[in-house]
Amino acid sequence: MANPPTSLISVQQVALCYRYQKSIFARHKTKIWALHKVSFDIFEGEKLGVIGRNGSGKSTLMKILAKIFEPDDGEVIYSRPLHVQLLSLGVGFEGSLSGRENAVLNGMLLGKSRKHMLSRLEKIKDFSELGEFFDMPVSTYSTGMGARLGFAVAMETEPEVLLIDEILGVGDERFATKSQAALREKFSGNRTVVLISHDAETIRKMCTRAVWIEAGRTVMEGDVEAVTKAYSAAVNADAVNATRELRPD
Repeated sequence: MANPPTSLISVQQVALCYRYQKSIFARHKTKIWALHKVSFDIFEGEKLGVIGRNGSGKSTLMKILAKIFEPDDGEVIYSRPLHVQLLSLGVGFEGSLSGRENAVLNGMLLGKSRKHMLSRLEKIKDFSELGEFFDMPVSTYSTGMGARLGFAVAMETEPEVLLIDEILGVGDERFATKSQAALREKFSGNRTVVLISHDAETIRKMCTRAVWIEAGRTVMEGDVEAVTKAYSAAVNADAVNATRELRPD
């Protein structure tokens, strides 16, 4: 009898609220709940897709998993100390440092030695295709250049859990093709990968299980085909209803 899969990360009733002040004259801060008691498990070695429309709370959830944000309620339980890396646009780099310096620092924050990262710098530079910008401050980078650097670093740091925030299309078409090929290699191994996207086809192709998040809540979890089919049906139904509302009487 096969052993049940090991739960590597357990998300239990997680909620997070953003607070902001509408104006300097406002007496109270406005609260926006990005997540409302989201629960699911991430199993060791699986390729989990988190699907949901823009604004559903997916990116906030990824930042919680990466320990960038602390939840206001609930908890995330890690089965053991883990090296978790979030591959996302504009996350994790210090603007005043060069791409080279950020690559070393980012790897060391993930538990890699300085010696290890220094030995990977030429590979990171070559993959990112940043050229002379590799030694310039990240604050001078475009969004696409920052994404290239982040992707190249992630490919060389080998985190135990890789969180991918809709990064499959970084850069121009040629670089996007190269990055997708590198990701497919990561997906084929035993590393645990969590991919978020609003695109059902991407999740269906890349993942073995899925979680559907809607308006900060877990709607469905399980078989990737069943979850993406239900999600697509809901999106299509909303699109049809919106079209009907726009039609003149």
